Amino acid sequence: MSPSMDVDNQIAKLMVELSRSQDYEIGDGTTGVVVMAGALLEQAEKLLERGIHPIRIAEGYEMASRIAVEHLEHISQKFEFSVSNIEPLVQTCMTTLSSKIVNRCKRMLAEIAVKAVLAVADLERKDVNLDLIKIEGKVGGKLEDTELVYGITVDKDMSHPQMPKRIEDAKIAILTCPFEPPKPKTKHKVDIDTVEKFQTLRQQEQKYFDDMVQKCKDVGATLVICQWGFDDEANHLLMHRNLPAVRWVGGVELELIAIATGGRIVPRFQELTPEKLGRAGLVREKSFGTTKDRMLYIEQCANSRAVTIFIRGGNKMIIEETKRSLHDALCVARNLIRNNSIVYGGGSAEISCSIAVEAAADRYPGIEQYAIRSFAEALDSVPMALAENSGLQPIDTLTAVKSQQIKDSNPYCGIDCNDVGMNDMQEQNVFETLIGKRQQIFLATQVVKMILKIDDVIAPSDY
Repeated sequence: MSPSMDVDNQIAKLMVELSRSQDYEIGDGTTGVVVMAGALLEQAEKLLERGIHPIRIAEGYEMASRIAVEHLEHISQKFEFSVSNIEPLVQTCMTTLSSKIVNRCKRMLAEIAVKAVLAVADLERKDVNLDLIKIEGKVGGKLEDTELVYGITVDKDMSHPQMPKRIEDAKIAILTCPFEPPKPKTKHKVDIDTVEKFQTLRQQEQKYFDDMVQKCKDVGATLVICQWGFDDEANHLLMHRNLPAVRWVGGVELELIAIATGGRIVPRFQELTPEKLGRAGLVREKSFGTTKDRMLYIEQCANSRAVTIFIRGGNKMIIEETKRSLHDALCVARNLIRNNSIVYGGGSAEISCSIAVEAAADRYPGIEQYAIRSFAEALDSVPMALAENSGLQPIDTLTAVKSQQIKDSNPYCGIDCNDVGMNDMQEQNVFETLIGKRQQIFLATQVVKMILKIDDVIAPSDY
């Protein structure tokens, strides 16, 4: 659900917020949480028609969600992986990519996501900073051309076509000051009425600029990355003095480059010192596609914890969709590093919780038991939706799977979406993160409780 949706209905607004908070906390399972909340509201409506007070429904839901979450913990499994064995992580990321447009390349994209996350992960602290993973996309090429760059890509090329295309062991000066002779402002009047005066002015400018270039060379820079532009003359001189440069690099990218190369951003020319240079093992310019777009790759950085995923696709929509799907896969990998418990997918976890909640309802004598039963029914809506979307008979499929779970007391039976011919999600390798599922049930319940406690919404414009 994109944040740009303009929704009038108050409750629908809450739903959009709900999906957004799931996205923010977990990064995956946004559809599931909305389906779940919708189902809970639908059930609540039936209960209200029977004359049960909304507060009692809310309390029943709260109890039920606690039972469901406890049950989730109970059926979850620990999930072993290590830096050398990333296969389990890849499998999980493939689960999340199966439901997206990009599922024909899910294996490759899942591997890219896992490698990217492990490159920036701090496994001791079980923490992953996703800001270090930059996702870039460019139209052209095909999805299979997507690649993971251990470093930063900048959508710029060298300022002069004859500058070297590869610089090994680069020492990078990162400047945010204009790299050119000072321009006279309009208020100053410079009288040039003879050729000699023009020559002297030009020589002075050139000398000034030569000094700048020399200064860069003296501190040992072999590449200049500048936030501002420089004119053609400056460019020409840079070419002659063998100082490759990149101009017009945006502020965010400069920061990333500085982090990755361990350099400092230098705001004033006078402050340039050898310590402030960034280091990268390889800076190369790569051209691709029929359009010969050129990009700079800054690789093998001193602080290699920044990586870039570079997506290719046939059109803008595919690229945007791939970005979104990859974001989900990255979040799944991150969540597993944070907490390596998993539950099985394909609706199996929801069905299992539904059975547990249904069974627990009998223990509550009060009115709440109706709400608890309804909660169990609402849990079934996720597998129902899955079955429906897979073109199966929703109700028949669900009852079959449910009775199979009860009969074999096997909480891993789910909807066979891929039509493999068996329901055991453990064998199909379809699983989701425990914290993701837990959050889904928790958030959906919270929102529904909130809605139940609101009687009527008065829009401020009505006064």
